Amino acid sequence: MDTGAVFLKEVLRWFRQQKNLADDAMAQLSDAELFQAPDEESNSVAVIVKHMAGNLRSRFTDFLTSDGEKPDRHRDQEFIIQPGMSRRQIIDDWEAGWHCLFSALDSLGPEDLLRTVTIRGESHGVIQAILRQLAHQSHHAGQILFLARHRRGKQWKTLSIPRGKSEAFNEKMRS
Repeated sequence: MDTGAVFLKEVLRWFRQQKNLADDAMAQLSDAELFQAPDEESNSVAVIVKHMAGNLRSRFTDFLTSDGEKPDRHRDQEFIIQPGMSRRQIIDDWEAGWHCLFSALDSLGPEDLLRTVTIRGESHGVIQAILRQLAHQSHHAGQILFLARHRRGKQWKTLSIPRGKSEAFNEKMRS
């Protein structure tokens, strides 16, 4: 494998990991918890998910050939939950956004990594655009995990090494 192919394989793995963590966190939330913001100045998990989905759709639809900020994207609307919006609508948008990303990345070859794309009229190397998106998705996935864990409290099912179990985990990994 060449370096470009390894890079593409690894970023896909990391994107999938971030999506899976957020999926697993959201699965622990009730519908009410999904839509509940900590306070009036903060976002609910549903709002974060809606924003991430809109960002993914915009950035990765026609990734190599059109500006990553699509004219039909209304970013400010991503931070508003319309009355009657359901969990299913939020999750469907989420899955559609991720589908755009995975389809775009799956279609890339190592030779595409040296190309240039545009985001909001600014040129980015493909590697830069991918890493920018990975940072963005990881940032918001962390917010989802934090909010979900906060909402669930003692009912939270850990998605990583449980407290007090690091040494046992490390020992298992060494053997």
